[in-house]
Amino acid sequence: MGQAELLSNDTSSSANAEPAWLPDSLGRRTPRGAVEGFIAAVASENYARASMYLRIDSALKRNQNREALARSLQRLLDNSGHILPYSMISDDPAGADDDNLGPSLEKVGTASINNEEFDILLEKTQDTTGAPVWLVSSETIQRVPLLVEEAPIAPFIDRISPPVLDRTKWGGVPVSHWLGAILLLLIAYLLAWGITHLALFLIPFFYPKAKVEPTAGIIKAFALPIRIYITIWLFSAGMQESGISIILRQGSSNIMVIVAIIAVMLLLWQLLGVTTRFFERRLSHHQNQAGVSAILFLRRTAKVALIVLAIILVLDTLGFDVTTGLAALGIGGIALALGAQKTVENFVGSVTLIADQPIRVGDYCKVGDISGTVEQIGMRSTRIRTINRTMVTIPNGDFSSEKIETFATRDQFLFNPSFRLRFETNPEQIRYLLVELRSILYAHPKVDPSPARVRFVEIGADALKLEVYAYIKALDFDEFLEIQEDLLLRMMDVVGASGTAFALPSQLVYLSRDEELPEERKAEVEAQVEKWRAAGEIQIPKFDPDRIDELKGSLEYPAKGSAQGKGKQSNI
Repeated sequence: MGQAELLSNDTSSSANAEPAWLPDSLGRRTPRGAVEGFIAAVASENYARASMYLRIDSALKRNQNREALARSLQRLLDNSGHILPYSMISDDPAGADDDNLGPSLEKVGTASINNEEFDILLEKTQDTTGAPVWLVSSETIQRVPLLVEEAPIAPFIDRISPPVLDRTKWGGVPVSHWLGAILLLLIAYLLAWGITHLALFLIPFFYPKAKVEPTAGIIKAFALPIRIYITIWLFSAGMQESGISIILRQGSSNIMVIVAIIAVMLLLWQLLGVTTRFFERRLSHHQNQAGVSAILFLRRTAKVALIVLAIILVLDTLGFDVTTGLAALGIGGIALALGAQKTVENFVGSVTLIADQPIRVGDYCKVGDISGTVEQIGMRSTRIRTINRTMVTIPNGDFSSEKIETFATRDQFLFNPSFRLRFETNPEQIRYLLVELRSILYAHPKVDPSPARVRFVEIGADALKLEVYAYIKALDFDEFLEIQEDLLLRMMDVVGASGTAFALPSQLVYLSRDEELPEERKAEVEAQVEKWRAAGEIQIPKFDPDRIDELKGSLEYPAKGSAQGKGKQSNI
């Protein structure tokens, strides 16, 4: 037996410090150690050692042989017993505190006698120094002699196997049990394979959407993990029902837990692949390359996280202390995050660009003082081709924090020229121009009539100013320039027809060389305005709505004589 040693560096806290016991030579300080020690002892057929894991009270000491009790307990576990996998048994000297059994008892499995099931319990005792020692409880031991007295029928595996295979043992387990376990594993897998394939065949008949992505991919993703789970369940149940040795069953218990963990991680891995590929195809269909890049990055990150999680769970199942590793991983993660701060910032910026979609590849935009066409939106940066054909690379963290002006999404273009007329222009000519210039806007099929307007806005130092304000319906900037050109030419024709002209820059001296304004044109314009006035048809300050309706689309565009307008007749 071991001796106890109390570790404490502070006298004031020594009463509350948990003692660190010296190891027990039989490994009985924890419930897991006690179970592992008992299984190892019976595997080596050292029943004297195995009996030291049993708590035998005084009554049992007088009537029973300790080694016989250990052998009987093994026989009970072989026939109808089940012990939890080692990873599920507490490795704490105090035992599990969430099993509602009290601080001194620990459930580690079950067994049955005459179809009556009972718990296999460990009981915490103390050695002479007060150190904890976990033993199979006397309550459990009291049931074991019943099994011996009734001379139970031999397990199924022993009844069907040749005696020579029973006598030969590997690791304390008869060869027949090893061969039976291998055969059971093959049968379990074949049954699981048949069940999953039958389910995959029948599901589409009851659920038609199972043939359509992504549902079809999700169902297929479940197939292999479910097959593995069914295999494990059938294999475990088959070994217990056939009476495979508890030594072999307990030795493979952790392996089955690890396989179950891998099955879960495989399911998550495949579901991750199916869903991300589905969204990747949709984003590619919409030509959202930035979204595709984000999906690929997130998929890689999630897969790495799954691998790390699987390794941690497997190591924990095998009995390794992963707490220290997790702490180191956390500290390393913080250091990595601090070192990769800009990278994380750029990634968050790219996610923002993908979520908000202020720009897309091919858009013409202005970011800060940079204007150009977006050529690529990556996970770290965005590339813009400027009008000078240079390539500007902007980190996504900076890009998302800038004011972004996108020209590609506008549905109309502003048409806002100002006409500066000579001072000799009289009010009647201005009225004429206001009416005729507005008529052009209302009549042009590519101009939105609301809020199209032409206003006399200023008597300047060197000219009379008319301002045009309208929106042109165009798909791109090139089309806007074509329509603007057509409008300006038409408006220049109207200004020339009014008998006035555009004002020259005030710096020029043109008094003696200036051409006289044509008096006959001025007279015609004045007569036209007088005619409108007499008829009450001057469209100032606003056009009559009926007149606007008459003018809508009445202009020929493209203009007469254009190569694009062949075969069309002018309406005005």
